Amino acid sequence: MPAIFPRWTNKIPLAIGVLGPLFLVGAILGVWYYFSPAYTDAGYRPQQPIPFSHALHAGDMGMDCRYCHNTVERAAKAAIPPTHTCMNCHKELVKQDSPKLKLARDSYATGQSIPWVRVHQLPDYAYFDHRPHLAAGVGCASCHGRIDQMVVVEMDQPLSMGWCLDCHRDPEQHLRPLDKITDMDWDRKVENYDPKSDPARKRVVNPPEHCSGCHR
Repeated sequence: MPAIFPRWTNKIPLAIGVLGPLFLVGAILGVWYYFSPAYTDAGYRPQQPIPFSHALHAGDMGMDCRYCHNTVERAAKAAIPPTHTCMNCHKELVKQDSPKLKLARDSYATGQSIPWVRVHQLPDYAYFDHRPHLAAGVGCASCHGRIDQMVVVEMDQPLSMGWCLDCHRDPEQHLRPLDKITDMDWDRKVENYDPKSDPARKRVVNPPEHCSGCHR
């Protein structure tokens, strides 16, 4: 009686036994990386309704972050600046007739908010407050990157739980003098800064690592 299946089919169980685990490991590693915030979130760069360049304003002109994001030291959120802040300069001093700023002028005249697209956004179950981080001396660049070099703002870091915990477990590498938190050019290694010997610091930085620190 002739064989129903060809002889090579006898190797199928062996191939499944060898290749199956390799495929499973590859699938796990692929999901672990390509579904992580480091891949899906970092680098997110939406186009904004007005082409506002941080490289020009914060970089070339040296504007302090807190001029626009003026609640960052006294509120949980850094606040999107109202149109009035933009028009302090653009109403009479700078490019008051630029077609790129028409939406800003219309917003100023009508009171309608500019529909900025949010770049950095945490899930609702994660609690984050800017105040204690800035009070501890964590610079803007640690989380947001070199904003002063971005023509279009992008998400520089993944803002994942693991990324946050890495900082909470070893915060000193992100600490700087309290008067340098918005200084984008400040470099800890160049300055040889030791937060423990800084007389301006009034408290020891001890960030929480327990669940309720960020999930409340």
